[in-house]
Amino acid sequence: MLDAAGVEYRAVPSKLDEAAIKAGLVDPVEIAGKLAAAKARDVRAAHPEQMVIGSDSVVSVEGRCFDKPRSREEAADHLRFFSGKTMTLTSAVALIGAAKASLTYVDQAVLHVRPLSARFIDTYLDAEWPEVGYCVGVFRLEGRGVQLFDRIDGNYFTILGMPLIPLLGALREHGLMPA
Repeated sequence: MLDAAGVEYRAVPSKLDEAAIKAGLVDPVEIAGKLAAAKARDVRAAHPEQMVIGSDSVVSVEGRCFDKPRSREEAADHLRFFSGKTMTLTSAVALIGAAKASLTYVDQAVLHVRPLSARFIDTYLDAEWPEVGYCVGVFRLEGRGVQLFDRIDGNYFTILGMPLIPLLGALREHGLMPA
């Protein structure tokens, strides 16, 4: 997304213990927001002169939050659980500079998963595994994952994993992109 939007950046992975931050949290908005900000703070600690972007996404269905699947079998289990249900995707972005959060923005999208047959799940994972193993919700909307849904309500960039429009505005406000 950042490449396509013309944002110059350098990717630096966070070494954050996400499980420790998520422990005891149940609200997807709180989880995504805290993880995005914590990732940005973690990376900024090693690069104090830089503005740092952190992001995170959480999928919840029927009040249960899901992590990225650890195996193809777990991915199939997630898809069976999602089948015919409404999924809420919560994505957050944080922009950290000068020792405090310059922006933390959280957005949600609602995705209506159509009923998925066992045959569809197998065929889908044959084509998309292991790539969707890196995706919360076991889908890439820009790929075959779009076939999982009957209807989608929400911002496209939020669904891709980061509320991009508010981030671009903050980058312009900080003089990091032309206004």
